[in-house]
Amino acid sequence: MTTYNRTQLKKLRRKRAKLKKKLKCRFCVNGTIPRPVYVDYKDVKTLRTLIDREGRILPRRRTGTSALYQRAVRRAVLRARFIGLLPYVSED
Repeated sequence: MTTYNRTQLKKLRRKRAKLKKKLKCRFCVNGTIPRPVYVDYKDVKTLRTLIDREGRILPRRRTGTSALYQRAVRRAVLRARFIGLLPYVSED
């Protein structure tokens, strides 16, 4: 087992961060944005993957969603919360 000092650990972490897999938008087909841009608010299974445990919407850099679809996801989550399909806050 090799032991590293602080500077070596920082370098390794930076290298691993760069090697991280590139995220792709789950809504874009073949890299193109289909029109109209719409995320179904009734699809609770998909929306649950886009919010965290506390009920906050995950940012684009975490999910890989494109900017247009991130706005549509926001609208869909707000609608699902208003109707009662998703909770506003966690149940803890």
